[in-house]
Amino acid sequence: MVFEFAQLEIKPGTESAFEQGIAKAAPIFQRAKGCKGMKLLRSVEQPSHYTLMVTWETVDNHIVDFRNSEDFQAYRKHVGEFFASAPQVGHVQVAFPGF
Repeated sequence: MVFEFAQLEIKPGTESAFEQGIAKAAPIFQRAKGCKGMKLLRSVEQPSHYTLMVTWETVDNHIVDFRNSEDFQAYRKHVGEFFASAPQVGHVQVAFPGF
């Protein structure tokens, strides 16, 4: 499994509308090839800062399959207008499972 972490800075005052957009976009992720789940996390200290965490089977499921799909464009239509800056995206794998 690969975890995508997208750091999202949202225009202040649009947080509620952004969260509604993510909720509308959830089915897009549900049908994406290799997508196993997604969560939106909101910063307590910086309410306009979010982390979108998506679980993929492989990095290619995200970079190749999803990013090159019409569904990616549909996702961006739901949320893109709320971005204050370009998302910062990275991928991680579990190095130590912890408890």
